[in-house]
Amino acid sequence: MTTADLPSPGQRNTAIRNVWVLAAAQMLLGSQMPINFILGGLAGQILSPVLCFATLPITLIVFGSMASAPVISSVMQKYGRRAGFLIGAAGGATGSCLCALALWVGSFWLLLAGSLLSGLYMSAQGFYRFAATDGVDDAFRPKAISWVMAAGLASAIIGPQLVKLTTDALAPVPFAGAYLAAAGLNVVGAGLFFLLHSPKPPRPTADSPRARGYLELIRTPHIAVAMICGMVAYALMNLVMTSTPLAIVGCGFGTSDAADVVSAHVLAMFAPSFFTGHLINRFGVERIIAVGLVILMGAGIVGLSGVELSDFFIALVLLGIGWNFGYIGATSLLTAHHRPEERGRVQGMNDFFVFGCVGIASLTSGGLMNCSGGNAQTGWQAVNLAMIPMLTLAGASLVWLAIRVKQSRV
Repeated sequence: MTTADLPSPGQRNTAIRNVWVLAAAQMLLGSQMPINFILGGLAGQILSPVLCFATLPITLIVFGSMASAPVISSVMQKYGRRAGFLIGAAGGATGSCLCALALWVGSFWLLLAGSLLSGLYMSAQGFYRFAATDGVDDAFRPKAISWVMAAGLASAIIGPQLVKLTTDALAPVPFAGAYLAAAGLNVVGAGLFFLLHSPKPPRPTADSPRARGYLELIRTPHIAVAMICGMVAYALMNLVMTSTPLAIVGCGFGTSDAADVVSAHVLAMFAPSFFTGHLINRFGVERIIAVGLVILMGAGIVGLSGVELSDFFIALVLLGIGWNFGYIGATSLLTAHHRPEERGRVQGMNDFFVFGCVGIASLTSGGLMNCSGGNAQTGWQAVNLAMIPMLTLAGASLVWLAIRVKQSRV
């Protein structure tokens, strides 16, 4: 980046203010992510006619995110970030209300419809990290991403505690009150986006730089590896976390225990964000991604070692830390290797593939957990063994990138 490309002091101050607004949104609206992951499988078990499809509500949240990611990215590219974020909040509020209604009337199909619509929120939330990098210089970029992600620390506390407080609020209908609490988070949190300085991007002219095509972008080694590692980190996190409440309850523990483990996991997902950006600047993004993959492998090893409550806690904490290093690292790598005019195209394509892979992982998770053996322990082992091929793919891509970079310097 040349001196002319550096943001002015005023632009930098605006960017920092945007980071704080996005961090607040991550804290408040992000609380519905653990709510959805705690409730999705449990509500699915109540309503699903086939237990193998108990985690299908979570899967549809992710597929809703996948399908809407390119659309929301295009809206942001044309109308600014605020428009896309408001669409996400509206989808989250409406979807949560439908899920509450589904539990009230006993309709599995309505639960699936509400979950699919909730995917609009999850998709929009995925762009908080990208929006944090708008108008910042290269050195501040990893820190901006980390600061926004660190706000998820509060959401890790707010979400599970809301589940505990509101699960039986509409007795005798379990979980309906918690879904309505999630809807309320969207309504309140939407107001934050009016504090976001999000001007519409300038309309392209004949002299504007041309964005590279999708095929050319995906053939760029750094972009390809960033997408692979982002997909693997998020998919593995989803694969294991989706089954965790089912495994914990299936092994004889309570819903409250499941909420505590998920809370610890989400804390571990976001707590490292306070220093992940600094680590990336000091040691390099590829090394931090590699460390994240190793930690994810450690989570799988612990998951295979036993089904005591302490095993679940340790495995899910390691899963959260590994996700943080892998996902923030992949995001930093991606944003460093595309141009501003390619923002909408690259970020939409990335999240389409990321959420697509995550959706497959969540669907696979339910099948492995409920249909791969005779009990919860066998299913939990199958879930953790399924991590191996994806970790191998991500590790191989990093080695390939290192070889390409070394060859280019010769």
